[in-house]
Amino acid sequence: MSQPPITPEQLASLPPEIRALVRAIIDHYEQQLAELKAELAGLRKTPQNSSLPPSSQHPHAKPPVAKSRSKKKSGGQPGHPKHERTLIPTEQCSEVVPCQPAVCRRCEGQLTGNDPVPLRHQVWELPEIKPLVTEYQLHRFLCPGCGVTTCGRLPPGVPASQAGPRLVALTALLMGCFRQSKRRVALFLEQVLGQPCSPGWVVKLQKQATAALQSPYDQLAKQLPTEDRLGIDETPTKEGSAKAWLWGFVATTYTVFAIRTSRAATILGDLLTEQFSGVVNCDRAKMYWCLGRLQWCWAHLKRDFQALIDDQDQQVKRLGRDLMRPTKAMFRHWARYRDGTITRRGFERLMKPIRREVEALLLRGLFSGNARLMGMCQELYDHRDWLWAFVEIEGIEPTNNASERALRHAVIWRKLSFGTQSAHGSRFVETMLTVVETCRQQSRNTFAFITAAVQAHFSHQPAPGLLIGA
Repeated sequence: MSQPPITPEQLASLPPEIRALVRAIIDHYEQQLAELKAELAGLRKTPQNSSLPPSSQHPHAKPPVAKSRSKKKSGGQPGHPKHERTLIPTEQCSEVVPCQPAVCRRCEGQLTGNDPVPLRHQVWELPEIKPLVTEYQLHRFLCPGCGVTTCGRLPPGVPASQAGPRLVALTALLMGCFRQSKRRVALFLEQVLGQPCSPGWVVKLQKQATAALQSPYDQLAKQLPTEDRLGIDETPTKEGSAKAWLWGFVATTYTVFAIRTSRAATILGDLLTEQFSGVVNCDRAKMYWCLGRLQWCWAHLKRDFQALIDDQDQQVKRLGRDLMRPTKAMFRHWARYRDGTITRRGFERLMKPIRREVEALLLRGLFSGNARLMGMCQELYDHRDWLWAFVEIEGIEPTNNASERALRHAVIWRKLSFGTQSAHGSRFVETMLTVVETCRQQSRNTFAFITAAVQAHFSHQPAPGLLIGA
């Protein structure tokens, strides 16, 4: 550190008025320096060393990776497998147009005949899209006996509104899966599909889709308390002018989303009830502590340890590096176990010294006397059983990545829509997100499922379910 330009002895030898002026200047710049240090400390918080979401950092803002530039040109390299569209059989084409030359391209002599193996060139095109409109004429007859007028009824399954099941399903999918606003959906339906539409009518179709999918959604929500393991995460959103949170509950074969105006533990109690006795993958937020057995996310812990490494305090930096070393070793062993390189028993054996090392390091931080370390190490050591559930129970993941991946689509939707405007909108969003993510997990056609659910709703029949084996 450089020496100050004036020593205390020199300052004391100055006249009082000059000394006061110099002191005021020094105090001013010391205050500015403290503010800049605080601002710099905030700027150092990144998704790599904190719980900030990856979307909070622009991809071009990441520091460049120190590596030599490749001499290869961008794009496909020589010898890579060729990817091209396969021609469909000729009999499956809508139209076949023979292109036969009439004259020789050299001497212009007349050409006739037929090429048994012509070159094939296929052009794909969309047909002209016209909505299918079915008119139902309800005749009214007057009874000659009693004089009462009787009107014909719509056949079973025909909706009372002007939209059929596929149109309702597509409208819901455009908003809930492809993240389009109501005005954009109305514009697409009108200009691309030729379907007269307005944003108000889109809202009506949205409510029909919500009603049709409510039964499959409730079925999944009731199944949550019976799960052996769940990944849970939440993200803030808005419902009207009020704060709200979008909760995500990820099971093995399905996912349930719920929008609530609270982030308290009571929400978990309402959805999981007292029946739940499984293991929860989550971050270290305290509302999860009421659930019993947890598995704290090691991806979050790794970022916390990186924050210690980035600290200016050398004692904090040293403990961060010491904790990062066994953390990286744990992830290497987990990757080998996941790909089948080592057995479960071998993985458990390798994890024993890592567990002892991490817990010893947490004790070192706990008794370090450093306020930056003591609180975090105290919490981790007191709940150290929540660090190692993935070692003791087969099928538990060391991270909560599944929940964060499931929430990614919801977070992008929230950034585009700024939340919902009413409870009806929240019910639509949680229902659609649940159906879309569950169909993805089960490799099901989301559009086909929603269409079937809307058709069942119009026919007053039970909706198809999303529970496997139910």
